[in-house]
This record gives sequence, structure tokens and C-alpha cells, in this order.
Amino acid sequence: MKRRSLLATAAVIALAGSLTACGSGDSDTAGGGSGSTDAKTATSAESFGGMDKLVEAAKAEKELNVVALPDDWANYGAIKKGFEEKYGITINSDIPDASSAEEIKAAKDQAGTETAPDVFDLGAAVALANTDQFAAYKVATWGDIPDANKESTGLWVNDYTGIMSVGYDSSKVPEPKKLEDLLGADYKGKVAINGDPTQAGAAFAAVGSISTLNGGSPDDFGPGIDWVKKLKDAGNFLTVDPTPGTIASGETPVVLDWSYNNVAAAAKSPNFKTAVLPGKAYVSFYNQAVNKDAPHPAAARLWQEYIFSDEGQKLLLEGNAVPVRVDALKKSGAVDEAALNKATFGTTSKDWVSANVEQTDKANKLLTERWPEISK
Repeated sequence: MKRRSLLATAAVIALAGSLTACGSGDSDTAGGGSGSTDAKTATSAESFGGMDKLVEAAKAEKELNVVALPDDWANYGAIKKGFEEKYGITINSDIPDASSAEEIKAAKDQAGTETAPDVFDLGAAVALANTDQFAAYKVATWGDIPDANKESTGLWVNDYTGIMSVGYDSSKVPEPKKLEDLLGADYKGKVAINGDPTQAGAAFAAVGSISTLNGGSPDDFGPGIDWVKKLKDAGNFLTVDPTPGTIASGETPVVLDWSYNNVAAAAKSPNFKTAVLPGKAYVSFYNQAVNKDAPHPAAARLWQEYIFSDEGQKLLLEGNAVPVRVDALKKSGAVDEAALNKATFGTTSKDWVSANVEQTDKANKLLTERWPEISK
């Protein structure tokens, strides 16, 4: 869970085009032309001469380096295992608790070495600020991904999102039914968010969600900051950065975080439940990208194919993350409504809000100015 101490995320998405029109995005096939090519310049499987040739090239590399992918985040443990078993490629998973910014730093610090990360999983603000670090690549399922969820040449592609939620230890506190409940005496010294919102994407989204539920919007985080100040003044706000360990120990019995994190915490803490408060639900997609200096460039591209395949997207859904190709999966019958409702907590795109790039910049400036009064 700590892995997402990342720079504040902006969801460059139009989710009305996700659960309602996922199949109506770019209808182009993955670009690139046929025949063999240098893996570092390959823009699609066709660049290798087809998927079988890509698999062959990736297997020859034998390894894939990933960073900042903890096993309990969006089912990445099962995803990594599935990739290894399917292709016989060893995954070297480094610093799972790293931030998005630290992913980019690792790539730059280790450029030209065999240990550099091959792929990234990034918050949008970090992704948008570092596109010069990426290699363009279009997966075979490119046409299922809405235009708003991908860079047109394939430099980055949204892969999954969560719903901002409240995780709570049901043995210590009652289930919160509305935001104001968290100001009550039952929650004295018990409410935490996942990090510092000037640095952490999950925390940024938590403040955005609070703002939306407190009369603000993604365009105005002020009411969210005001409310957290009120929570602090009531003695209910914890400045502890929550982890599965602090949840299991009872140190952070109430956590505002992504739904897939809060649900995953219940594996070690069975009394830990997850609630999505009534009102607009805050969401934000993460982004897949290939490192332009990937030491295993074919394996990096095969990883992208796996993440955006039915198999990879279903594994994300099993981890209670909402995959970007969800409508295509529904249309093909690859997932059922029960699995989708579990991951979305019954919400749909019409219930979802998120900050765009301009709103994120505005919110970041406001948080930089005002958050010190909360954290001091």
C-alpha cells in the first residue's frame, strides 16, 4: 500500500467513455508494419512479425525487470505469477514500495544497465511529466481502449482504476454511512489517509473525494482541505501513513484509500471492511508505459500485451481494480456483472469524477499552500 506515495495523479480520462463506450474508442489496429525489427523500436507485435515472434523474442531475453509492483496492489502478485508461468520469463521485482517518481528515477539512475526497469506503472501526473522516458507501443487490443485512456502513439495507456473508499476495522468502529460520520466520537484518533496529498496520489484523491462530498469538486479542493482541518480539530485525524501492517496492528483503524487497497487489507485483517460513501465517487487511472531504455525490450512489450489481454485485465478485476477494457470484457462475456459490481461497489461511470490535468495543477498549488496547516 505504501508503494503509492507518488506524485498527485490526474486522471486523463473521460469515463463516460469507459463503462458506456469502451468499445467505441480508436478502431485502428495496433500500428507498426510487419517483419522483424529491433525490439527497442518496435511499435506493435506486427513489428516483430506477429505475436508468436514477439513471444519468441521475449523468451530469448529470459527476464523482465519491474519496479513498484507490490503483490497486494491490484492483484499484481497473481499478474506477475501468471506472466512467468505463461511465458517462462523470470520477473525481477524491485523496490515494490517505490513511488511513481522513484520509478522514473530508477530508470534514469540505472540507464544502460541490466537492472533498469523495463516497464512502468505510473500515476498520470508523473507519466505526463516524463513522456520522453517512454517508448511508443500499441498493444493488440488497442482498439478496445477509449481515446481518452491512451496517448495516441502509445507512449502511455491507462490500465486500471479504483474507487476512493473508506476502509474501517469493524471490530473498533461502526460502518461510516456518510462523510460527516467520521467527525464523530467513535472515530477519535482513528482516521488516516494514504500519505501526503502533495506527494501521494492516493492521498490527493482522498482530498479530492472529500471535497466532492463536501460541496466542492475536482475544480475546487478547498472544501476538502477545510473538512480535513475540521477532522483534525475534532481530534480524529491521524498523520500515520497506513500500511497493511498498521491496519493489522490496529494503529490505523480507518483509512481513506483506493478500494482495491482497502479490500486487499482484509486478507490479513478479516475485520477490515470497505465502504464507498454515497455521492460522487472519485476515480483515477494508472498508466502503463515501456521504458525507452529497457534492457529487455521485447519482454517489456510482451508485458504490455499481457496486461491489456483478457487474461491480464481479468486478473486486475479479481484484485478489485476496474480494468480499462471492462466494456470489451463484458461484451465478450469474459467477466460477469457480479465481479464488476464487486470492484465498482455498484457505481458506474455516471457516478464517477476525477481531476483532469488543469484541475490537478490547480489542486496541487492549493494543497502546497494549505496542507502545511494540516500536517504541522
